[in-house]
Amino acid sequence: MPRPMDDKLLPVRTDAVAPDGSHVRLLCETGGGSMAHFELGPGQVSRPVRHRTVEEIWYVLSGLGVMWRREPDGSERETDLRPGLALTIPTGTSFQFRNTGRTPLEAVGVTMPPWPGENEAIPAEGPWPPSV
Repeated sequence: MPRPMDDKLLPVRTDAVAPDGSHVRLLCETGGGSMAHFELGPGQVSRPVRHRTVEEIWYVLSGLGVMWRREPDGSERETDLRPGLALTIPTGTSFQFRNTGRTPLEAVGVTMPPWPGENEAIPAEGPWPPSV
């Protein structure tokens, strides 16, 4: 049976802290994916992680930063984060991000399939020492 329609305003309070250390506000979920708002404070650096089974699409809302990604084949990329940028994090890709600005770095991410639980993200090696 299909899920009913849903709508939700961005929560004022953080719902969780992600395995990477960013603050998460949960939004909507369907059988195919889930959406969340991620925030990393000024000057903060996330913990590097890799997802076991999900892939993500992120859209940057505000702030400035850098996203590092390493695919399973070893290819790496650093992408400057700024409002209006969308990027993908394929399954098995290690990633880490940092806020290089003076305001919070905020993004909306869609996780497909929906986030399965706390064992989904595993620690990875990244380019920067984490601060969260």
